[in-house]
Amino acid sequence: MTEQDPVRGWFKSSRSSDNAACVEVRLTADTIGVRDSKDRGGPSLAFDPSAWTGFLTTIKAADPR
Repeated sequence: MTEQDPVRGWFKSSRSSDNAACVEVRLTADTIGVRDSKDRGGPSLAFDPSAWTGFLTTIKAADPR
């Protein structure tokens, strides 16, 4: 489950707490946006889908759980 900003399409995991260091993600047809959940007006990063998939694959492979 996610918490989503319906105006802009940004969302973060429902496992995130207000005090945690979290990021928000926005999915569009061409890019995946990432921003700091505590600085919503600040900068964001944009990745193409293949770069985002590679990033997630690397993170999942490094997860010690």
